Amino acid sequence: MSKFLSTSLCAALLSVSVAANASGQVISNDPAKCRSGPSTIVQISGIKSSTGKLRVQSYRATSQDWLAKGRWINRIEVPARAGSMTICVPLPDAGSYGIAVRHDVTGNGKTDLRTDGGGMSNNPSINIFNLGKPSYKRTAFDVGDAPTTISITMRYM
Repeated sequence: MSKFLSTSLCAALLSVSVAANASGQVISNDPAKCRSGPSTIVQISGIKSSTGKLRVQSYRATSQDWLAKGRWINRIEVPARAGSMTICVPLPDAGSYGIAVRHDVTGNGKTDLRTDGGGMSNNPSINIFNLGKPSYKRTAFDVGDAPTTISITMRYM
């Protein structure tokens, strides 16, 4: 992946993931919540360092909700650990969802495209001629009444 493509993907992700939300819930990473019922187990790889925080947010996979300010459902924030991590994301019901992950390397809550990283469900690439956030259709995955496992690879500059 070119540096330009990586920068574009991170910019799209990081610009929306720092938005405040009045309706979503900030919850803990509780693996017990992914043993039954609608949920997703997010296996995240490629975390470059054990500094800062990892933020995982769930969205409904619709054009009006995906990465829209104030439209996330659940947010889990945990200390980052280099390499791989697994995060449990409970969901309200069966349906189609998207997951966005942000690594705030400094843990300061501010976006720094030089250091911070990001990733999304289905690991979409960005078309250099059509910059911006990937379509909800490219990041969507279905969840039934039982846990679903997805893999996300982090990307950095």
